[in-house]
Order: sequence, then structure tokens, then C-alpha cells
Amino acid sequence: MLDVVPRIDPSLTPPLVLGSAALARRAFAGVGLGDLLNGIAGQADAAAMLLDASAAHRLCFRPDQAQAMQDEALARAQLFRVASSRVPAVRVLALAAPGDLMVNTPLDFITEQLDVRLDLLFVRPGAALPEAMPDHDVAFFAASESDPAALRRLAPLFRTWPRPVLNDPARVARLTRDGVARAIAGLPGCTAPAISPLPRTALGGLAYPCLLRPFGSHAGQDLAKLNGPDELAAYLAAVPGAQFYACPFIDYRSPDGLFRKYRIAFVAGVPFLCHMAASSHWMVHYLNAGMADSAGKRAMEAAEMDGFDAGFARRHDAALAAVDDWIGLDYHQIDCAELPDGRLLVFEADVAAIIHTMDPPDLYPYKLPAMRRVIDAFGAMLCRRAAADRPLPALV
Repeated sequence: MLDVVPRIDPSLTPPLVLGSAALARRAFAGVGLGDLLNGIAGQADAAAMLLDASAAHRLCFRPDQAQAMQDEALARAQLFRVASSRVPAVRVLALAAPGDLMVNTPLDFITEQLDVRLDLLFVRPGAALPEAMPDHDVAFFAASESDPAALRRLAPLFRTWPRPVLNDPARVARLTRDGVARAIAGLPGCTAPAISPLPRTALGGLAYPCLLRPFGSHAGQDLAKLNGPDELAAYLAAVPGAQFYACPFIDYRSPDGLFRKYRIAFVAGVPFLCHMAASSHWMVHYLNAGMADSAGKRAMEAAEMDGFDAGFARRHDAALAAVDDWIGLDYHQIDCAELPDGRLLVFEADVAAIIHTMDPPDLYPYKLPAMRRVIDAFGAMLCRRAAADRPLPALV
């Protein structure tokens, strides 16, 4: 049964939440769970208080309590408004799926820096949409590929929504690890390791060295490089899961011996460098690469950001354009690297990476200007879409 699009009620005012970005900023500054909850306790609306409390528990690594609170919040209300003191130039309604911070595009990390009013409409499994929704200039379909059921439900709504729309759920659904790898490997100037989804019972025939991770793994959790059957046996004894992703290991070290991973955000087709992490270890994540402890690595990142348009983006212009064209979304990100032969190595594509301005400016003085470019481009995209919709692209 197809959902009925809610009627627009200009007088409707959803309950106010602080939102994940405001709470994350406090947690990033060292505020503990108790103080986070004390800052939430004065909210007048019970559903809003529960939703913010859920986000606070997630930020403090208490996922079970967080999910229980979110379930209760969404049973009370499906519409919320992120609190802001700004006068809105654009009103955005985000259609979101329930779940953790990786399930949806974290829009409030961007919109908190813009003159944007952000409303959240949660699409609950098994529950109808609300009868009415606030008026808005743009609808952003925020669910990521981690919730295929939500994307299937949102896809027909995207085609019939009464306001301009961003990020087609049908295209987001293609951003599975194996789907991205198959598509990227055939694009000019690109490559990606061939990723095979395999049940636990079929892992005996792996070729080594290889990388292995369970379905649903993010941020390197339970990702391992295996060099032989003995390491596979030890890995499977320690890591649960019925389904895994396996792929060959590709050595992408730079001539100086460091592995470099680039996170690039695309806003309306334009690439922006959001971070570059360098590490002596093959599994590079910004938080484990020692960027905060190395002035030399930060200088490398600053140079990459300063010269991105004339350097990395120009060297890989055709490859980046081909990747963006295949993905076909208004806003998305990729994690990638450069191979010694000049090709772009793409690890994954997503819509749920956090683009933020929380890094301390005394340590990363170059970051805020780079992030402002992304955020301002996003704001300009919202304004353009609010002013004039475009024909929807064909899904290829």
C-alpha cells in the first residue's frame, strides 16, 4: 500500500529539539551524559525530550538505551523542528528513518551554520505518515543505504512530493558496498576492489591477502586484513555474523610509504575535500591516523585542502565526474585514494558522512574555511532548488 502524502498545514509547528549536531558539539567538547541530559530536561514536549535524550545516549555509546528512547519518542510524534535562532531563508523538511546517527544524512550539522529551518519527518516502519506536515521550500530525502526498507517506501514519495526534492531514494539504494564497487570499477580513471557478499559458510575459498568485514560494519569496525587460512579461523572465532563482505587487498601506499585516504563531498556535482588522513597503517580513519598528534600530517592536509581544486580535483577530474554522474545524487560523499598509476581508488560512497565544524581551530586553522565552502555550497543548492525544480534524471 502506497503512503498518502501529508497535506501541508502552514500553521503546524512541530515540537523543538536541540538536535544531534548541537548535542554532538557539546559531547565533542567533553560534556558527559549527565550534563547533556540536564540540558535536555527542561524541554516542554515529552517526545522532543526523548528524541534528544536518545541522541545523547548514542553520542555516549549507549545504543540500547538510545534506541529504546527513540522508539518511545517516535511513538508519540513523527515531526520535530531543530531549534535555531536564525531567521530562515529556506525551509527544509527532511524525511528520515529511525535508527542511529549513520542511518540518515546528518543535515543539522550543515544547516546549523545556515539560515535554514530544518524540520524532521520520521518514517516509522508499519506506521502511516502523519496527516499533515509543515509547509517547506525543499524536501530532502535523508535515509541512507543502510535502511533498504525505508528507501523502498520513500522512492514513490520522492516522485509525487508537492515541493522540490533532493536525493532520490532509488539512487541512494544503489550505494551498497558491492554495488558501488562493481559500478566504479568500470568507470574511466577509476578502480575499486571487487567486493563479494558471502555467507560465513563460503569463506573457505578466499584468495589472500584480502579484507573481510561483516555486513553492517562502519568506521572500520571488525574490518581485518587476512593473510591466510589461520588468520581467517582466528577472525571468525572472534567476530560474529552470518554475512560478510570480502575483497582483495590493494596496496595504495604513496611513494613516502604513507597510506592517504580522502573524503570528498559532492554538492550539486561539485567536489569538495572534507579531510585527508595519512597513516602508516592501511586502515585509515581520521581518528586513528594520529592527525591531532602530528603537525607534519596536518600540514599535509592543509596543503591538500588549499590546493585541492588545482591539484587532486584536476588530476582526477574525469574520474570524479564519472563517479558523481553514476551516483546521480544532489549530495553525497566518497572515501578514496590515489594509486601510484594515477587511478582513483574508491572505497565507498555514502550519504551519511558527517560534515562538521567541530575541529578545534587552534589545531586545525585550515579546516573551518574548507568546511565553510562545503556548507555554503549546500546552502546555495537549497536556495536554487527552492526557487526552481529541475527534471528528475533517469535511473541508469
